[in-house]
Amino acid sequence: MATYSVILAAAGQSSRFRDKNYKKPFAPLADRAVWLHSAEKFINREDVKQLLLIISPEDRDTFDAKFAANVAILGIQVVPGGKERTDSIANALEQVRADVDCVAVHDAARPCLATEWIDKVFAAAERTGAAILAIPVAGTLKRVGRDQQVVETVARTGLWEAQTPQVFHRQLLLDAYARRGRQSATDDAQLVERLGHPVTIVPGSPVNLKITTRDDLAFAAQALKALPKPKILGPAHPFADDDLWR
Repeated sequence: MATYSVILAAAGQSSRFRDKNYKKPFAPLADRAVWLHSAEKFINREDVKQLLLIISPEDRDTFDAKFAANVAILGIQVVPGGKERTDSIANALEQVRADVDCVAVHDAARPCLATEWIDKVFAAAERTGAAILAIPVAGTLKRVGRDQQVVETVARTGLWEAQTPQVFHRQLLLDAYARRGRQSATDDAQLVERLGHPVTIVPGSPVNLKITTRDDLAFAAQALKALPKPKILGPAHPFADDDLWR
């Protein structure tokens, strides 16, 4: 069985979330913070040996005040974020254990994740070295100019919307980040693609939505209800005390 480090990215500015009290990974969702729903999907897995949570340094004091007990009991490592997303992931990669086989990067703001999808993308990454969840683009795409007028209609044939987790052999991802230079990237697969390594698509689900605005919280609450229920936990398990999640 391959072993994994999981990186949860939660260091963004949440500029489109527009909530004066919360950034989106820390907003309440079904009686828990969004990021805790995401962490729950990985922390119980036998193949996951390490979970790293990236948060912005500006959020650290508030985060510790609310979630220090969760972090300590669950054995989660908190990593400071950087200026850009790739800087944040690079910080986390420095903390990844050398004895794990693969690294999975997941948006902390994607809480509606099913075990089946994780199993499939993990298996594909073990087999091919790099795999991501994605869904085919269904709508009609328009390229729009600065004047908010349509420039062209873009053919959607062969287009997929990338999701997370994105999963890679550990050394492959380390190499991709070591060679990234100053080029920007919107996801980790893009850096791996630049190495010339193929990235396998594993069909995901629209349910695996990324919370971007406050309206998305309502959709996520309903999506969580549709996911398979987690196994019943014994009283000694760290997830058994639901108060720690709130």
